[in-house]
Amino acid sequence: MLKVIEKEGLTDIYDKVINNKRLSIEDGLRLFNSKDLSALGFLANIVRERKNDNKAYYVYNQHINYSNICINLCAFCAFGKRKGHPDAYEMTIEQAVEKIKEKMNEPIKEVHIVGGLHPDLPYSYYIDLLKAIKSARPNIHLKAYTCVEIAHIASIGNKDIETTLKDLIDAGLDSMPGGGAEVFSDRIRKKLCPKKIPGEKWIEIAKTAHKMGIRTNATMLYGHIETYEERLEHLDALRKAQDETGGFLCFIPLCFHPKNTALEKKVPYQTGGIDDLKMIAVSRLMLDNFDHIKAYWIMLGPKISQIALSFGADDFDGTIMEEKITHMAGAETAQAMTKAEIEYLIKQAGRKPVERDSFYKEV
Repeated sequence: MLKVIEKEGLTDIYDKVINNKRLSIEDGLRLFNSKDLSALGFLANIVRERKNDNKAYYVYNQHINYSNICINLCAFCAFGKRKGHPDAYEMTIEQAVEKIKEKMNEPIKEVHIVGGLHPDLPYSYYIDLLKAIKSARPNIHLKAYTCVEIAHIASIGNKDIETTLKDLIDAGLDSMPGGGAEVFSDRIRKKLCPKKIPGEKWIEIAKTAHKMGIRTNATMLYGHIETYEERLEHLDALRKAQDETGGFLCFIPLCFHPKNTALEKKVPYQTGGIDDLKMIAVSRLMLDNFDHIKAYWIMLGPKISQIALSFGADDFDGTIMEEKITHMAGAETAQAMTKAEIEYLIKQAGRKPVERDSFYKEV
């Protein structure tokens, strides 16, 4: 493999990886442009095993997408709908709690709660939703509301971010998901999500959460109109924020699904396996201060996710149960996977399955 790395002109990057030295954006660009996928996998796996040995983590979790009514209606999103649209929906707090009660006989460790930016739900809804779920299942970990949702909730309540986060913590918030980051590039956001908060604001809210003791995830939606340079600038911004706070738990590259979006004609094909594995590998190599990289099987599919475990990923996500956002964009993966299925796929990939809690402690 070292001959392949030398042939690809990546020897200096190999030396940095071996010596645990930070890669530059220019290094990342060379990796993305490399024609030898096996060399990227080899390099990323060095970091992956240095950080996580042969373990591949998963969590027994459940998703609650409380509403798809949204004022932003981003071009890459098939989930969000305007109020009054025939496919629009919103859950009452009682309906959301009923979803939790339906799974009370299962050993769920985490509930993942995200939704659209609803124009009419009051500030109290978001507080009371967490309180009600905690009341129904007191020991559950609530991972709720992206940075974009936090900004929206604060605006509705006419409160600052810190006060909003404190109110949510008091209601039961344990950690935050990483969605809404998309690509931080101003060019991308102006074209695809002009109503969404800027990338700088997303970072600011995440850092505020970290400083208040709330751990979060981070994401990037790739495979639409962004360039490799814009991907790398996004990764570098996350890396700098992590240097400052250390509050990110995991990075999740999210491959774009074009079906039923406004970009379907412009970007008619979903990302291929080569790009997906490159994205996982480069993420692992660039984000030296992130402990975990997730292969989100709902988006990647279980087969690519298996291979990703040798390209830098150490997390297979979890059981999930009734994910709506990606499936409204045409995803053909299952909406849930059993613990036995996940462990089978991980073992097939030559890794050791480890059930975790939301903070990567072994269960």
